[in-house]
Amino acid sequence: MSNKIVIGILGSGTVGSGVLQVIKENGEDIARRIGRDISVKTVLVRDLTKKRANMDGIKLTDNVEDIINDPEISIVVELMGGIHPSLDYMLKAMEAGKHIITANKDAVAQFGERLFSTAEKHNVEFKFEASVGGGIPIITPLKQCLTANKISLIMGIVNGTTNYMLTKMTADGCDYDEVLQEAQARGYAEANPAADVEGLDAARKAAILGSIAFNTRIKLDDVHVEGITKIKAADIAYAKELGYVIKLLAVAKDYGEDGVNVRVHPVFLPSSHPLSTVKDVFNAIFLRGNAIGDAMFYGRGAGSLPTASAVVADIIAVARNMVIGNTPVTGCTCYNDRRICPLEETESSYYIRLWVDDEPGVLGAIATAFGDSDVSLKSVIQTRMVQGHAEIVAVTHVVKHKKLEKAAELLRTLSVVYKICNIIRVEEE
Repeated sequence: MSNKIVIGILGSGTVGSGVLQVIKENGEDIARRIGRDISVKTVLVRDLTKKRANMDGIKLTDNVEDIINDPEISIVVELMGGIHPSLDYMLKAMEAGKHIITANKDAVAQFGERLFSTAEKHNVEFKFEASVGGGIPIITPLKQCLTANKISLIMGIVNGTTNYMLTKMTADGCDYDEVLQEAQARGYAEANPAADVEGLDAARKAAILGSIAFNTRIKLDDVHVEGITKIKAADIAYAKELGYVIKLLAVAKDYGEDGVNVRVHPVFLPSSHPLSTVKDVFNAIFLRGNAIGDAMFYGRGAGSLPTASAVVADIIAVARNMVIGNTPVTGCTCYNDRRICPLEETESSYYIRLWVDDEPGVLGAIATAFGDSDVSLKSVIQTRMVQGHAEIVAVTHVVKHKKLEKAAELLRTLSVVYKICNIIRVEEE
């Protein structure tokens, strides 16, 4: 091996520029930790004429073959995002014998099996710490530090945009549309915010976390997804009154013989839960293992330098193995084939907000609909009139989702029920 480990980078955007900055600022310490100098030789860009920081002595190219076919480059860092052409570039680089590091949640969630099998076939590393949680270390802890445990639960705030919006709604009492406009103005939400607010970004991360936690391939189609678009100021206010905070969570849970379930949805979290204090654009991932008990990982889930921190850590891990001559250490860990527990078999408490006729016997009719569906009510409150209707909030005891759905169907058939405004899961201690 030469005295220098040479790197090629695909993409020079926010994260790519952060990686170059971290390597430049921390290069001496990184070299000591590896036992070799590292050098970024070539960066794939779209516009060769655009001026970029931290690019002194680095070759810019708009032809990916300049990186894939360069025998001097041993590590390729993919930071373009999306599926095409990123996936093809990573596969080609592996076939050329190059180790791959990526922050690409889309490719990992949808094509992880193919990427891992290609890496194994060509005896190269495939690492993706930055694909979930930005700078928060969670992939490596799950694959290495926590492997003595049986993980039974992961709950994560893994999307900064929606967490910022829910934080503002909680603090200021604003409604969804108002907060979305503010998030867009501050650059936290895209002009088309669907990937964030509809839970699709979190779903990709949930699939990755669930696959690693349960050693079972969780496909994106296996993840049930609900976003925050139906959350109203009234729901936020009731959550406060009942001692909860609303968060959008990625949830992966082991239901034993019924299998594993992975989903994304809003949750009423007890104000005492550690995730309830995670505000603004910060991320956090809470997990439960049979040996470690409860643990939480917290930090910045996006941004140039936080994400670059995770990417460069993967570079260091691969480079260390190259220096000591190790073969790839941690490949695909999906050695199980657990059943996917269907949503209807999952269990939770539920918050239901309804508009009903303000007349005698309504509460009795509603209670009967829940009782006929074998759903036990924990509490029922009525505090105000809205558009000529009484607003009622019910919170159930823990019940299977299919029974809650049956109750909702019965409620919709009642003439005294004008509207079911929202149904949100409640996380109990």
